[in-house]
Amino acid sequence: MKNFTISSFEKSPFLSWYTDGLKEKFTTEGYEYCDETIDDIRIVFNVITQEKPRPFRRKAQATFVVSILEFNKEPENVFETAYPYLIRTLANHLIFIVNNEEKTDVYFITPEQGFYKLSYQKEQQEEFFNKIYQRLEPVASAQLVIDNHFIDDLDQNLWNGNNITQKMFIAGKKLDEMNLLPAPFPLEKYLSSRDMRQLKKLYGIGGLSYGNLSSRHDEKTFWMSASGVNKANMRVVGQDILYINGFNPEKNAMEIKVPPRISPKRASVDAIEHWMIYKEHPKVGAIVHIHAWIDGVKATEINYPCGTIQLAETVADLVRNADDPSRAIIGLKNHGLTITGRNLDDIFDRIDGQVMSQVPSA
Repeated sequence: MKNFTISSFEKSPFLSWYTDGLKEKFTTEGYEYCDETIDDIRIVFNVITQEKPRPFRRKAQATFVVSILEFNKEPENVFETAYPYLIRTLANHLIFIVNNEEKTDVYFITPEQGFYKLSYQKEQQEEFFNKIYQRLEPVASAQLVIDNHFIDDLDQNLWNGNNITQKMFIAGKKLDEMNLLPAPFPLEKYLSSRDMRQLKKLYGIGGLSYGNLSSRHDEKTFWMSASGVNKANMRVVGQDILYINGFNPEKNAMEIKVPPRISPKRASVDAIEHWMIYKEHPKVGAIVHIHAWIDGVKATEINYPCGTIQLAETVADLVRNADDPSRAIIGLKNHGLTITGRNLDDIFDRIDGQVMSQVPSA
């Protein structure tokens, strides 16, 4: 359902004008405005203040929350100032508005460190809201695939892993040594225990992580690092390393086989992307995702959220059109890289010395 709402409290004149513009633009594009929040609301524009950055408490995964915050003076470091407000308000996006007499800059910030801005010129109001809509709507309407369906019937011969998981253990140490954290802020520092529980429940966040890796098991299945685990010590099957059996479209969930009597950890949200690539390209033997960059890579045009069908399909399409799909390096706009290889050693050998820790923003 295409609907949206805007949280209300006493706004500045500029924020009143800005939210009225959002309301008019989204309504014109076919979205229905709701005066009150309903359970299946699709988009929420949550206007917050510096003093009370209150979160909007979703009741459904599909609800996309955009927090909006206005500053009257540009901070010395916009990203470091703004990012904690994104985390504290449990938002999918933060619109950080720096509004003063000389100009207005509107920064867009995502949990994956997406960071870009639009500037507002008074004579370009229509163009300004068109650009905002074009930025937000595709990511706000994207379909998340972050649920896991665990099946405790993993072949007993795989309970302690195999030669593939042993190679993943070694590759995980290499990934850890690259020290590529996705954000400079620990979530626990900015969220209460209640908010952390809700964040983990809604979005399957296992902790602050730094990429993921996977390796093909056979024609249809693969092994993948679990969400939020210490990549330097991936040993336990069902907790550190997961056996991905496939995607269940009816449940909109990744199917994961685990040993019996184990409390499994969740799969990385990128599992749907890896599954699509392995399914289409039998020569792909491994995939690594890092929050870093390499000059000259072809990148997605839209910064879809991780764990969405749309991001997975876009990356799969770029892999398909690469000169060699089994050895592709794909950029994820404002986020990082997905790298395919014949095996994990092939990937790490190819990117050695090329990786930049700073992801360019656009």
